[in-house]
Amino acid sequence: MSSYPHRETLEAEIARLPDLGLDELRARWRKLYGAAAPKFFRRELLVRAVAYQMQVKAYGGLSPATKRRLREIAEAVRNGNEDDLFSAPRIKPGTQLLRVWQDETHRVTVLPDGFEWSGTRFSSLSAIAREITGTNWNGYAFFGLKRRSRKKPPATLEHDHA
Repeated sequence: MSSYPHRETLEAEIARLPDLGLDELRARWRKLYGAAAPKFFRRELLVRAVAYQMQVKAYGGLSPATKRRLREIAEAVRNGNEDDLFSAPRIKPGTQLLRVWQDETHRVTVLPDGFEWSGTRFSSLSAIAREITGTNWNGYAFFGLKRRSRKKPPATLEHDHA
């Protein structure tokens, strides 16, 4: 995947980018991105973007899930819906979550202010997932829960019930 056999080689190339002329930076951009750099991009942005794309070529880029989440964030900000960005799914107290992990079924009960698993209260699903697996997990992902829809609900008419 990488045209840089060693990390040091890549880091040295990136360190030299600020010393390149504008024409050379634009040529690197074209080679890495397959198109001309936007004319209005300032030198500092060209250096950063070329360095980023060099790292993508060497180490890989963002996962599709991360790209999708970044698009969701950009759309929410563009539409003025920043408040809904990081909201977790709402789960009613009393709901039972089941997860099979290494042939063992784990049952979590949703409480009004946390979660109960194996006789112990937890403030987050991530803490429970960490206890079960021994590694860091996003608790909602571990238990297969999806985020709430980011779309605003349709407008409703209010009726006067006099």
